[in-house]
Amino acid sequence: MKLYIANKNYSSWSLRPWALLQAKGIAFDEVLVPFALGGQPTTFKAFSPTSKVPCLETNGLLIWDSLAICEYLAEQYPGCWPVDTAARAWARSAAAEMHSGFQALRSQCPMNCGIRVALQKIDETLRADVERIDALWQDGLTRFGGPYLAGKEYGIVDAFFAPVIFRVQSYGLQLSQASQSYVDRMLSLPSMQRWYAEALAETWRKPEYEQAAIANGKIVYDFRG
Repeated sequence: MKLYIANKNYSSWSLRPWALLQAKGIAFDEVLVPFALGGQPTTFKAFSPTSKVPCLETNGLLIWDSLAICEYLAEQYPGCWPVDTAARAWARSAAAEMHSGFQALRSQCPMNCGIRVALQKIDETLRADVERIDALWQDGLTRFGGPYLAGKEYGIVDAFFAPVIFRVQSYGLQLSQASQSYVDRMLSLPSMQRWYAEALAETWRKPEYEQAAIANGKIVYDFRG
């Protein structure tokens, strides 16, 4: 099994299936292909039909899109979705909402693991996204008892919100106590600590991503090598 991903500092979509594979202890080979720089043609086209990451290559199959990859893994390995019907329905709904929504959060707080940004303004669209995520997390943690969003076991829904965890850390987004405790719990996972350490060690810088991160604030710390 081979998972193609891009830069760990930036690539939120790559993190999702990577985090699931790590959490479930599923063996795979990681192939990291950096984003193209300076107007260079993308190098993803060599393995990706959409010229995007992530892609999973396994058993003669090529699976693209993070949700499709996670659904494939759920068919092969138990525990990716909750066994309980209600918890599974909730987890699928929450993961799908993350997959297609929260555009203000994506654009105004792009994933950039290694920096800390002091936001100088939070507009209504970003505020609404943060409040919705906070409410969603509180709902799952309360309804299914934690410590993960849909119960006792880490699953696809947690993997889908993994990039948000880094965004909360990078931009100092304010959450309820219950949601912040979930953030702290996720950040303590060995898989998240490994991703973070390897993101900090990267030397690639993509100027447009750097500029997007500070469009609404300023960098107060940069922990990257």
